[in-house]
Amino acid sequence: MNGLELISVKHMPVKKVNGHTSSQLSDMLSVEEPLEIRIGYGPEADRMLKNISVTMRTPGNDLELALGFLFTEGIISSYQDVTDVYHVGVECTSNKQNIVQVELAENFTPHLVQTDRNFYMTSSCGVCGKGSIQSIRTVSSLSNLNKPRLNISIEVLCQLSNKLKEAQKGFEATGGIHASGLFTIQGELVVLKEDVGRHNALDKLIGNALMNGILPLDRHILLLSGRASFELIQKAAMAGISVVAAIGAPSSLAVELAAEFDITLLGFLKESRFNIYHSSDRIRIQTAYETEM
Repeated sequence: MNGLELISVKHMPVKKVNGHTSSQLSDMLSVEEPLEIRIGYGPEADRMLKNISVTMRTPGNDLELALGFLFTEGIISSYQDVTDVYHVGVECTSNKQNIVQVELAENFTPHLVQTDRNFYMTSSCGVCGKGSIQSIRTVSSLSNLNKPRLNISIEVLCQLSNKLKEAQKGFEATGGIHASGLFTIQGELVVLKEDVGRHNALDKLIGNALMNGILPLDRHILLLSGRASFELIQKAAMAGISVVAAIGAPSSLAVELAAEFDITLLGFLKESRFNIYHSSDRIRIQTAYETEM
């Protein structure tokens, strides 16, 4: 195992029952630990420190997770707003990797008015769709860009689920972790991130894109290992993503949001089939039935 796998999985005893027999075994489980995200901001002579969030996550790619979270929450708008990001050591050594601090540029004012109550509300909070959509338009410059026209073949799409599964080391080991994969329109895997939280996996991916200067992600395909929730489509919209595919089902509000932001949304993606829940005029999916419609 590499270093990342060592901190993201843990061996734990389990009693396996098969029919009327049982045996003691060691099982590999995905690690779940809290991560506190802090920001430092303001002039050097009067720096302020604020705790932004605590999220339950799988350790690994914590710096990308923190940056992706701040970006998709609208607190920062680009990587240029950040001067440093690092783990904070504390006296309790068992928690030394569970705090990330993001230092912001002195001349940048973070958008903190929404930090006590997120600038959009998630589906678990009783969301007002139109209010959330307007909030995304307000804080994300990428969601309002003119997206390019793309041609994507059905053969490429139907290969993505297997490619994601083959690259999911955490899922292979534990069977209990989500993934977000970023692919080119030719089907090449660019970035894969895993986490026990599907929203964390996507924040890690977007944080990686932010650090590497490849936003907006309007020439890529985002593949989700599970269902497509409203929250995940919100994050995709923040990053300017044009195409989202999910191995599971979307929610009704996810479909409505995808339509509002003209994101092509696919669900139940398998080796030979998928459902199209919203199709952007800018994205042409070359399917066998296309000429018959």
